[in-house]
Amino acid sequence: MESIVAIVGRPNVGKSTLFNRLSKNNLAIVDSESGVTRDRHYSSSDWNGKKFTIIDTGGYVLGGDDRYEKDIDNQVIIALEECDKIIFVVDVNESNNSADKEISKILHKTNKPVVVAVNKVDKNSLINDSLEFYNLGFENLFSISAINGSGTGELLDELVNDFIDDYNEITNELPSFAVVGRPNAGKSSFINTIVGEERNIVKDEPGTTRDSIDTVYNKFDFNFKIIDTAGIRKKSKIDSNLEFYSVVRSIKSIEQCDVCLLIMDATRGFDSQIKNIFWLAHRRNKGIVILVNKWDLIEKTNNTSKVFEELIKKEIQPFDDVNILFISCIKKQRIFKSLECAIEVYKTRTKQIKTSRLNNDLLPLIQSYPPPSLKGKRIKIKYCSQLPGRYPQFVFFANLPQYVKEPYKRFLENNIRKIYGFTSVPIKIYIRKK
Repeated sequence: MESIVAIVGRPNVGKSTLFNRLSKNNLAIVDSESGVTRDRHYSSSDWNGKKFTIIDTGGYVLGGDDRYEKDIDNQVIIALEECDKIIFVVDVNESNNSADKEISKILHKTNKPVVVAVNKVDKNSLINDSLEFYNLGFENLFSISAINGSGTGELLDELVNDFIDDYNEITNELPSFAVVGRPNAGKSSFINTIVGEERNIVKDEPGTTRDSIDTVYNKFDFNFKIIDTAGIRKKSKIDSNLEFYSVVRSIKSIEQCDVCLLIMDATRGFDSQIKNIFWLAHRRNKGIVILVNKWDLIEKTNNTSKVFEELIKKEIQPFDDVNILFISCIKKQRIFKSLECAIEVYKTRTKQIKTSRLNNDLLPLIQSYPPPSLKGKRIKIKYCSQLPGRYPQFVFFANLPQYVKEPYKRFLENNIRKIYGFTSVPIKIYIRKK
């Protein structure tokens, strides 16, 4: 699975600015006022082909009296327990800050690799000042400016030096299916129905499952693991440290699995949080099967399921080629059909198409519908192949790859799906120089 990196430090040292730079977006709010980050932010990042997940934590304030500060401090500790490496952010203008020293004591006790990022080194004259932070007792120290990016390349080189070179490398591990969704959607009931025993605790109270539980199973002559995860809810609803821990573990399960069985409550609809979980799995290039649970509670007409399915597909465009099944864990409706579908999605996700077949099928199509000319230049695609990996990735070689835009990439993706049946799995399209 991808490594997890936690960004920690006291308030207002630039943790969120660094997070935004590493994640290449602006997910985290940045403000000069300390204590802005209360919720945790998660994002994928990569450096030199090595992928990892980063967590932006709130500013750690030892012994703070504010209720939010105590919650933030506890959740920082949880993030430290779950991560693989730590980026400790400090401010070059405050080298003798007592809070930094207290945090460093905590980090030394974790026995995890720590990279110190001395932030706000916006001019060369401050580089010597950053050396003062060696007093914190960490070997790997880098002078950076999160706001303009200077020094972050060297920091990342050290951070990822022992990360997995190719996360998509195919291994001999058992295929893994993660059962994910909001709290109280029926995830544990789903697994108990499959296994045929009370493997996981089931209660009406949301949040019963606090950790991710693996169950090895065999069905249809196929061995695999099922992971029951804690329910994922909006960060603003996470009002306990224990539930924050559950969310971290659930996110790790999504990253680790091959196929996500996304269970939603039919009585609640495809709400924004289910949509967020869907896109979280999609961004991780997982196979996805949407299971609409509690279908027995819905009053039906002749086309209720069709209307429901169309509403879901509208919400997940343009990736709407996804299997959607309507189930009832209580009535045991289509439970094993769901499992059979997940197995097929796994097999589809790992399917390899011969290069000769790809070119015979796709090149005539490309010749009939070539990429639109740009700036008076004609774009020619001469060759294509599938890259090795744990999910479908295709590379097309062209004379002017920079002129091939997203709409044409979607055209190629849609035809690959149609011709080869890549349903319910994300597809990556790359255009390279011929």
